[in-house]
Amino acid sequence: MKKIWSKTLKPGEKWSGNIGKGKYIHFKALGDNANVSMLLYNMFDKTERYNMPDSLKAQYTAHLTRGNVLMSDNGRVLASIVEDSLGWHDSIAGCTSRQQTDEKYGKTTYQEQGNDWLRSGYENFAVELVRNGMDLGDLVPCVNLFSKVYVEEDGSMHYETNHCKEGATVTLRTEMNVILILSNTPNPLDPSDTYPSVPVTVEVYDAPEVDLLDECVNYRTENYRAFENTWDYNNLLGLS
Repeated sequence: MKKIWSKTLKPGEKWSGNIGKGKYIHFKALGDNANVSMLLYNMFDKTERYNMPDSLKAQYTAHLTRGNVLMSDNGRVLASIVEDSLGWHDSIAGCTSRQQTDEKYGKTTYQEQGNDWLRSGYENFAVELVRNGMDLGDLVPCVNLFSKVYVEEDGSMHYETNHCKEGATVTLRTEMNVILILSNTPNPLDPSDTYPSVPVTVEVYDAPEVDLLDECVNYRTENYRAFENTWDYNNLLGLS
């Protein structure tokens, strides 16, 4: 496969951009305990975005892995997970706030530390949303790639500290033209009192056309219906 684009997300760094449908987005952790918070929006209609409740409910799961899809609030598939070395990515913990970052890792400011100040996921998302013509009203629950958060019977949420090892990978396939927003900031439930410093590489490749035997299409009947909605949408836009 020919690589189209690549970037290394440094600790605390954010990024956003447009990625067309039919692309692989390959993430690789360059150290242990990585976490990349991710948002997805329809490039042509920003009111359509990743919907966490529908994605989890339709696929009978509380975490994401190979075969799962990231559904929009219009019942379409923004992206699918086609490769995953970990088997679990957090869908419920959200992103870090300024207050939480200051309390856990110590207060820092750009004025005093420059580019070494400790960024929060919320602030990173806020900046990238504005850059893409949106605002905080468009912020939705994110996906935390490389993190494992599980829930006990009593409702308590727990972070698995030894889940992600150096070299872990996950690959998405875009099923629509999307705006991708990324923040390389800690998982809110990470118990470490040291700000994680794990770079993550992001690479984009052309993906082959999806067929009816595809694993993500057939993961559940709800997935198939969501793909049908997506194919209709793309066809009507002349994007088949």
